[in-house]
Amino acid sequence: MNQKLVVVRGAGDLATGILYILHQFGFQVAATELAQPSSIRRTVSLCEAVYEGTYTVEGVRAKRCDDRVEIRSILSEGQIPILIDPDGTAIRDLKPDIVVDAMIAKKNLGTRLDMAGIVIGVGPGFTAGQDVHAVVETKRGHDLGRVIFEGSAVPNTGIPGMIGGYARERVIYSPIAGIIKTVKNIGDHVQAQETIATVDGTDIQSNISGMLRGLIRDGFAVTEGFKIADVDPRGIQEYCYTISDKARLVAFGTLLAIQMLLKGV
Repeated sequence: MNQKLVVVRGAGDLATGILYILHQFGFQVAATELAQPSSIRRTVSLCEAVYEGTYTVEGVRAKRCDDRVEIRSILSEGQIPILIDPDGTAIRDLKPDIVVDAMIAKKNLGTRLDMAGIVIGVGPGFTAGQDVHAVVETKRGHDLGRVIFEGSAVPNTGIPGMIGGYARERVIYSPIAGIIKTVKNIGDHVQAQETIATVDGTDIQSNISGMLRGLIRDGFAVTEGFKIADVDPRGIQEYCYTISDKARLVAFGTLLAIQMLLKGV
């Protein structure tokens, strides 16, 4: 397995779960990312290496890669290279054994069957047998993490999954376009109607009481309706700094898909 190179498109919180599990199982893993990732669950997203240079989640360290030539040396150090490559153009040169699209864009942004011997799409927007070899379900519920070899994942409903009795209420979107200024930090306990950030002077308040589990970076330029925060009603601070149950199930589903496809199932 350690001879297999996997390129994961994306390094947000769900993609980080995949990167973590595949790394722990001995695969060589690298990721491609945007020049300005917008993950709100920043404390558990390896894409933070784009901003910080390096970033560690649960003991696994990622390093920003400014040149694709650096990728092999970073892999040899036991780290995960994060290459700024929104369109995945480096994949052709890298010739990975496996490509996983985990950008969670709810649509296919250019991933194709011919990118590698095994190509996996995570979440909605992919069709197994058409643009990927397998799809992994990301919708919370009975089928979360299920591997699909024919067809697609459940279409995006636009409604966040239920946690602690709350769904839509726990996720916060910007009501206007502008520059965000954070008032609270990830890991802070907030009350309903408490201000957590401002966008060009407009207060952004939490809808519910709980732990601020996700918050976009201070100074980020957001558009109207942009997802900027996530409040966890369970109020457990540890959940802010560890890979989520959802990310782990999706990651193990991805690992299962890879193993089955390697065996020719």
